[in-house]
Amino acid sequence: MLSIIVGLVLLMSLAYLGWSIIWVAPLAAGVVAILSGLNVFDTYTGTYMEGLVGFVKNWFPIFLLGAVFGKLMEDTGSARSVAKKVTQLIGKKRAILGVLIASALLTYGGVSLFVVVFAIYPIALELFREANVTRKLLVPTFALGAFTFTMTSMPGTPQIQNLIPMQYFHTSPTSGVIIGIVTTIVMAVCGYLWLAFRAKKFTEKNDVYSEPTHTSILAQTDEEETPNWLLSLIPLLVVVVLLNIVKLQAIYALLLGIISIMVIHFKHYSKFISSINEGGKGSVMAILNTSAAVGFGAVIAIVPAFDHITSWLLHVSSNPLVAEALSVQIMAIITGSASGGMGIALTTLGKTFYHVAQVTGLSPDALHRIAAVASGASIFPNNGALLTLLAVTGLSHKETYKDVFVVAFLIPTIALIIGIILGAIGLV
Repeated sequence: MLSIIVGLVLLMSLAYLGWSIIWVAPLAAGVVAILSGLNVFDTYTGTYMEGLVGFVKNWFPIFLLGAVFGKLMEDTGSARSVAKKVTQLIGKKRAILGVLIASALLTYGGVSLFVVVFAIYPIALELFREANVTRKLLVPTFALGAFTFTMTSMPGTPQIQNLIPMQYFHTSPTSGVIIGIVTTIVMAVCGYLWLAFRAKKFTEKNDVYSEPTHTSILAQTDEEETPNWLLSLIPLLVVVVLLNIVKLQAIYALLLGIISIMVIHFKHYSKFISSINEGGKGSVMAILNTSAAVGFGAVIAIVPAFDHITSWLLHVSSNPLVAEALSVQIMAIITGSASGGMGIALTTLGKTFYHVAQVTGLSPDALHRIAAVASGASIFPNNGALLTLLAVTGLSHKETYKDVFVVAFLIPTIALIIGIILGAIGLV
């Protein structure tokens, strides 16, 4: 048990300090192996690599196509075009709501949350400047729109956090519709109300908009040519409709989404090769970050003391949804990754949860949705997506994390609890 605790603390501490989980995870796994009396070389070349490679084998096509889709949406100006139209419709005075809806729409359409941030950031600056809202609320607004409900709870989202549970519970992207809709409403409405409240408080203290001092991201300007917003919206609709209505596999939905972008923006064909290349590079780093964490989870699972953890989780409540939510959320917090934490938890306990569900009559759809929601209710300071967002905006944890904690951890955790209750009474 001590070996597992030391390994987890080491993993979380080094990740918080900004060290790459690609080498931190095998290091922590080695420490666990040593303290557990396992052969380090055999553990690393066998158990760890089997966990890592297994995840890559199952999910690399989705990571690759998702990254290419997002990069093409960014480079053709489609993501920016959709975002601009949404903010125009909402109005410049409702800066927070405009950025929130634009981020949510793109994320639900299958665009990577990192691409969403880069595409919308220049527009968000303009809106916050016009409305005279402090830039400190930019980070929590992005976090709410791209890192929470559209990533995990909205039924049918093509984000990886909603696709991973399908492998373990034999479910679909729309599983747990009632739980998904209710938790989405809780996160979106309560999160927005909190941000609106905070904007008012900041304004009362005369803490209003100030120009950013960093310039690396400001190369994009509002004068950049953007394509027609209706045409730009088509690829997003293609992915969502094919995935959820036509019921195509996510691989085919994303592939056809990519083709639709290339057809619509054929006159920009000269950008395609570089966009696809950059998307491919980004997908490799993304899946390695997640699969490295999954490999660590595979090592933990073979430590004899892990049986005690499994037993504790399964007996912490008579409802297996509680055990699942705890395991996914805790692992996501530790690894600083929603998909990585979910990968660890479901790799080690997914079969057990599914078996318990079959024995007790619990719907696998509930397990799917709760796992997804729990993975997103995990945004601590060591979260990789949050660190990227801070780098883009030039803001700090000190300036933003209080509000990030509320909209991206506290409120999603409340939504998670509500979702568990709904699942327990059979409203799935």
